Amino acid sequence: MAFMNGIRKNLQYSVRFWQRNCYGNEAGSRENMMSKRWMSQLQGRSTPLRTLQKIMCCNRGEIAIRVFRAANELGARTVGIFAREDRHSLHRYKCDESYMLSTTHTPVGAYLAIDDIVEIAAQSGVDAIHPGYGFLSENARFAQACEENGIRFVGPPPNILRMFGDKTEARKLAIAAHVPVVPGSDGPILSVQAANEFVQGSGGIGFPVIVKAAHGGGGRGMRVVRQASEFVEAVRACQSEALQAFGDGTIFIERFVDRPRHIEVQILADGQGNVVHLFERDCSVQRRHQKVVEIAPASGIPHALRERLWNDSVRLMKQSGYKNAGTVEFLLDQNNEHYFIEVNPRVQVEHTVTEEVTGIDIVQSQLKIADGYSLPELGLVQEEISSRGYAIQCRVTTENPRNNFAPDYGRIDAFRPGEGMGIRLDSAAGFAGAVITPHYDSLLIKATAHAVSFSLAAEKLSRALGEFRVRGVHTNIPFLRKVLSHPVFLEQKVATDFIDVHPELFHFFPQKDRANKLMRYLAEVRVNGFPMPGADPSKLPSHMSPVMPVFNAHEPPPPGWKQVLEQHGPSGFSKAVRAFPFALFGDTTWRDAHQSLLATRLRTIDMATIAPATSRIFSGLFALEMWGGATFDVCLQLRECPWKRLETLRELVPNVPFQMLLRGANAVGYTSYPDNVVHEFCKEAVLAGMDIFRVFDSLNYEENLFVGMEAVAKAGGVVQADLVYTSDCITSSKYDLDYYMNLAERIVRHGDVNILGIKDMAGLMKTAAAK
Repeated sequence: MAFMNGIRKNLQYSVRFWQRNCYGNEAGSRENMMSKRWMSQLQGRSTPLRTLQKIMCCNRGEIAIRVFRAANELGARTVGIFAREDRHSLHRYKCDESYMLSTTHTPVGAYLAIDDIVEIAAQSGVDAIHPGYGFLSENARFAQACEENGIRFVGPPPNILRMFGDKTEARKLAIAAHVPVVPGSDGPILSVQAANEFVQGSGGIGFPVIVKAAHGGGGRGMRVVRQASEFVEAVRACQSEALQAFGDGTIFIERFVDRPRHIEVQILADGQGNVVHLFERDCSVQRRHQKVVEIAPASGIPHALRERLWNDSVRLMKQSGYKNAGTVEFLLDQNNEHYFIEVNPRVQVEHTVTEEVTGIDIVQSQLKIADGYSLPELGLVQEEISSRGYAIQCRVTTENPRNNFAPDYGRIDAFRPGEGMGIRLDSAAGFAGAVITPHYDSLLIKATAHAVSFSLAAEKLSRALGEFRVRGVHTNIPFLRKVLSHPVFLEQKVATDFIDVHPELFHFFPQKDRANKLMRYLAEVRVNGFPMPGADPSKLPSHMSPVMPVFNAHEPPPPGWKQVLEQHGPSGFSKAVRAFPFALFGDTTWRDAHQSLLATRLRTIDMATIAPATSRIFSGLFALEMWGGATFDVCLQLRECPWKRLETLRELVPNVPFQMLLRGANAVGYTSYPDNVVHEFCKEAVLAGMDIFRVFDSLNYEENLFVGMEAVAKAGGVVQADLVYTSDCITSSKYDLDYYMNLAERIVRHGDVNILGIKDMAGLMKTAAAK
């Protein structure tokens, strides 16, 4: 008991600390309510789900994962859905069951297929469907379909969705509830002529005005018009955009409030007459009517104005008979006069900031209300709800701020988030290997910071964003950090035009991505070799013309040792060479000249140009070494096909045998390959035109040497077994003359050899040793 009393005292001290730091003198009156609330949590008030055992979220991305986690904590099984384009998305793996939607729909259309979704839910035994935000979250027909199939819709009933889905009807309700509205049309405007009469006719509201789609939201179907010359075009554009986005081109018009703040109040209602607010959020940092940064609570607002916003919101929702979570949105002008805009009858993207400052799980509250709980049963009584500190959320998107925020797509190569105390991350695509497609919203992750003051929350969030490392796609993180550090933002004086009037927000250093660039370079060099340098622009090209040999190109090349090999085979070829009375020479120009020096690497076209002269003037050569070994690598580094080179030169030089290096069991590589690979390689090489194979092992390891010899012999090539000269055979006690003679004898006894050779790889052989 003494232990519990000690905890209570510490909690009460913490409550007073939060009050002093977060509310100043205003908070003293809240001490009792905060103490009650935290005491009730200490006592472990538990409200498990009563009847909902299986919950579907008919959405994707981070909001689907948010719902799955909330349901899982309440002991319910979770069901997800996914379009084929989302089959690798994280949300489908975060639920207990997931089902793919029909492939007959578009990527977005799959999540709008009401009949398919309801059928999956019914067949999988789902008790309730949470719609998340976007897609079907405000669709009255979907909510109705759920009810008709005995499935609970986690949101307002269909009639409420229909009412707030029509902004003109919502405006009428606000007027009836004595909530201030912006001067505007009382109902929908159906034609350009009617719009023109309402604005510019007798008694018209005049300019500036804002033209809005009557159905939908999210900044679509919305235009600000400041002068008459732009009006008609703006009306038609809004009608067209609204028709395309929402299937209804109906619009309405309001007086435009210049440089307002966008304030919204979070509401929870149980449909039993109980409505509470969870304070307000400031969503004024916007771009093209899309929220970018959200703050809770709104800063720099007189307390009396806050109370009016809360009271108006609660009164409006009570009058509508609202149920579940919703948001009442207002514009706040320069004179601190507030005007109702609309009701969003769903959970918002930015619900996280409210959760952070109130400690109330909004998504779990939605599920419990859908399960029949009243707000008092959940401990959600207005007098006991309090707010602590400030929370700021940034929407990190895969957009390029330097390119007019154009969405970026592709694979995320690296992802390291910023974390730490007071940082909350909500994501579904924040991991290395995730593929960002053009089919859906560009939201990557929501980063939320919570601290005792606004400035500390901004610093904390900026620090966390600075720790992010996202590579492979562009993000808006540099832009967000500029917003968080801007003096106007930190002074809490932003309006909805904040981004538009501060172009310096776009002055930031580009992401360097040094580590990934270095890794790509090293991988490129490792796989494809060092890139060929281009011409030196400081030096003039050479004007030297090569002297070409004179030969009769119309006459065929004279017969050579290649024909001896074709007529008598490898064994007869070696006997003919041995019986030849004079020394035979081979040429390695096509190999050595482009192996040792970068500047002398020859392309196939360079060899092909001189090949006809070579076949005629050097028709008596023993062989031309032009392939295999390091030559094979060089060919690949020049982005050429070694096999094509061999075939091309064979056709141009039909009379001189071709010779190559074969590294025994390593073939032309630098590691041991399976025997069958070496055999197949040699077979293909002979078919492409190779004749003599100089088989060696750098350590004279006989087992490796024999693998190559057997492969060449089986393929029909000439086997030249080369002994690698390792040390001076005169002075060495180990690698003496007997060593090489014994090695040669073992090779001959093994068989499959036509010619013996010495390979002096390091140039160690002296004249005396050669004799």
